[in-house]
Amino acid sequence: MSDFFIYGINFLASIFLLAVGFVVLAVIYMYLIDVNQNKHAIRRNYPVIGRFRYFFERQGEFFRQYFFAMDREEMPFNRAERSWVYKAAKNVDRTSAFGSTQSLDPTGTIMFMNTAFPTLEEDAIEPEPVTIGENCRHPYEARKVFNISGMSYGALSKRAVLALSRGARQAGCWMNTGEGGLSPYHLEGGADIVFQIGTAKYGVRDEHGKLSESKLMEIASHDQVKMFEIKMSQGAKPGKGGMLPGVKVNAEIAKIRGIPEGKDSISPNGHHDIKSVSDLLDMINYVREITGKPTGFKAVIGETEWLEELAELINQRGKHSAPDFITIDSADGGTGAAPQPLLDSVGLPLKESLPWVVNLLERHGLRERIRLVASGKLIVPSKVAWAVALGADFVVSARGHMFSLGCIQALQCNKDTCPTGITTHNPKLMKGLDVVDKTQRVANYNKYIHYGVGLIAHSCGVSNIRGLSRKHVRVVQEDGLSQTLDEMYAMYK
Repeated sequence: MSDFFIYGINFLASIFLLAVGFVVLAVIYMYLIDVNQNKHAIRRNYPVIGRFRYFFERQGEFFRQYFFAMDREEMPFNRAERSWVYKAAKNVDRTSAFGSTQSLDPTGTIMFMNTAFPTLEEDAIEPEPVTIGENCRHPYEARKVFNISGMSYGALSKRAVLALSRGARQAGCWMNTGEGGLSPYHLEGGADIVFQIGTAKYGVRDEHGKLSESKLMEIASHDQVKMFEIKMSQGAKPGKGGMLPGVKVNAEIAKIRGIPEGKDSISPNGHHDIKSVSDLLDMINYVREITGKPTGFKAVIGETEWLEELAELINQRGKHSAPDFITIDSADGGTGAAPQPLLDSVGLPLKESLPWVVNLLERHGLRERIRLVASGKLIVPSKVAWAVALGADFVVSARGHMFSLGCIQALQCNKDTCPTGITTHNPKLMKGLDVVDKTQRVANYNKYIHYGVGLIAHSCGVSNIRGLSRKHVRVVQEDGLSQTLDEMYAMYK
C-alpha cells in the first residue's frame, strides 16, 4: 500500500514538473515572439506580461456586466431592463421589493401622470386592431401594438428565426424579415411577415441586382407576407448598408439573398433607384401595385427638409400616393455590425424625430392616412407606452426579442461566436437554442409588454393602450422640474 502511495506521489510530481516545463517553454516562446515583433509596442517593451493587457481588455465587457456596473448604468441596455425582459419571457415573478432603483432626478426621466380615478379592471378593454393600407387590394389588420423589428436570416441563426416566427404567431404580432430576404424559417413558424426591401434588394433582385417584378410577385404570393417595407436607412448606421461577414454567408443564405457564398455581404449605402422624394413615392406605388399589399418605408430621421417635400408632394399627387406606414428608427438603434462613428454620432433619437414627424403629418392632413411605427431601444413597457403617447401607432423591437431568446449582450453578433446560438451559424453553438422553449419565451415577452403598458394606461385613466397621449407624460428638465410632452413639443407644431 505504501509503495502504491509513493508511486502515486512520484507520478503526480512528474506530471507537475512536465507541466511546469511546458509553461516555461511557452513563456520562452512568447518572449521571443514579443521582442521580435513590431506591431505592438506594449508587448515589445514588456514581453509576455504585456499580453495580459489585451486579455483584460477583452474580458472587461464581461466583468463590467456581471460585477461592476450598477443596475441602471450599463449600455446599451442596463441590467434592470434586461432582467425585466428575462423574467417576462420566462413567465416568472416580475415584481420588485422595497423601492425603485431608478432615480427620478436625471434630465430626461419619463414619468407617467396617474389619475385619482384609474380605469377599473372591468372597464379596461383590449386595443382595437388597426388597419394598414385600407385602399390596398390586400389591407393588413394589425392586432398588436408591439411587434418584432427587422432581423435578417444570416445575421440570426435559423433556430433563432424559427423561434421568433413561432413566437410571433402565438403572440399574434408581426415579424419583419430584415433586409436579408424571406427564408423558409420565417414561413415555417407561421407568423405574419413584413418583407423588408433593403438597398441590395436581397430576395427580390434580378441577376443585375435590380428590383425584380417577378420575384416581388413571388414573395407577395405568400399569404403570410402582409406588408412591404422599403429600408431607406436604420438608426445604427444611417448612410451605410447592411453588413454580413463572409463567415456567416453559407450556401443557403447565399441562395436566399442571391449573392456569392462565403463573401462579405455589403449592401449599398442607398437605393440606386431612389434619389428623391418623387422616386421614393414612385417606388412605394410600384411595389404596392405589383403586390397589392401595404407598402411603406423605414428611415432614421436626420435633416428634415426632405420630409416636408414628401408631405407636400403627397398632397399634390393625392393621398392615395402616400406610404401606408413609416417606420421611424432611433439613432440609438441596434445592428449586427456597424462602423463606430455611425453608431455613436449620426441621426436623431426617437424623442426628437417621432414627435416631429407626428406633427408634420398633422399639419399636412396626413396623420390618419399614414401609420407610424416607432423603433429603437423600446424593450420595456414604460418605453413602449412613452412611444405610443408620443404618437406611434405601433412599436417594434429587435433587441428586446433577442433578450427573450436568451441573448446575454455578449456583443459578439458580428463574429459568428454568439454564446447563446442566436447570431451564429456554428452548429455547436446553435444547439443550445431550444426552439420549443424559446418560442414560448418570445410569446410570453410580447404578452407581458402589452400587459405592462396596459397597467400604465389604466393608471393614467384611459381604457386601453391607444388612449395614451402626450398629456399623460412628463419629462424631467435640466432644472430638475418636469414638463408635459405637450409643452415640450409645442414648438414642432
